[in-house]
Amino acid sequence: MKPSPLDYTRASSLDHVVELLANATDETRIIAGGQSLGPLLNLRLASPRRLIDISHIDELRRARIEGTDLAIGPCVTHAQVEDGELPDVTHGLMQHVARGIAYRAVRNRGTIGGSLAHADPAADWIATMAALGARVQLRGCRDERVLEIEELINGPLSTVIAPDEVITSIRVPRLSSGARWGHSKFARKLGDFADSMAIVVVDRDRSFVSGVLARRAEPPARLPRMIAALTAPDLQGAIDDAIDSDLKSLRIEAEDVRLHRAMIRRATREATR
Repeated sequence: MKPSPLDYTRASSLDHVVELLANATDETRIIAGGQSLGPLLNLRLASPRRLIDISHIDELRRARIEGTDLAIGPCVTHAQVEDGELPDVTHGLMQHVARGIAYRAVRNRGTIGGSLAHADPAADWIATMAALGARVQLRGCRDERVLEIEELINGPLSTVIAPDEVITSIRVPRLSSGARWGHSKFARKLGDFADSMAIVVVDRDRSFVSGVLARRAEPPARLPRMIAALTAPDLQGAIDDAIDSDLKSLRIEAEDVRLHRAMIRRATREATR
């Protein structure tokens, strides 16, 4: 099967994108790498009347340091991260995550911005950016706004991005030199979406501690009790109890609790070693 008939426009600049989106509706879609949207088009699970291609806009394909943040253009590919082409502000976490996304052919084309805009709850970048405290910058026809990851994602495969808005950057805070992280992912086959993924970041110099659990059908969930337990005197005992409490509050099916508990414990051990 192939996509339904549609109009295709290659945008030449960010201003051109905004101009093209001025009268956009839900029948207009932005495409960059096409690794998420392309299969949906071919299966006709998505049938927009118009595609706007932003993959050739240089300013959206770069990453740069801005103050204490790394500003990543939405068209930066997974492969660019994997190959170390971006400043390493996360001490290897982003490279580690990129390496486990799908296969190299997909990583060569797939983009960070596209992954966030597609909002598959099991996608690696959504959970990773949530754990890092990243923010997403959007530009529309009238103004710009910056959202936390939790504000951007409002459900599986659903975001609050308006029809006339485009992601212009993903802003990742720089971790301090003493920061530690842990990442644990279980998938049924190499490169697949995660059945369970836990990411823990501990940056005491910035008073930043974060823990996120990602599952196939739910938006990434914060682990507040586990985060609080990281400062408890009886570290390991407190964390084990806190993890169980967080999992209980998420109302996870009994048969899945063991897997998620193992993923969180592993990520926590790595982040506190």
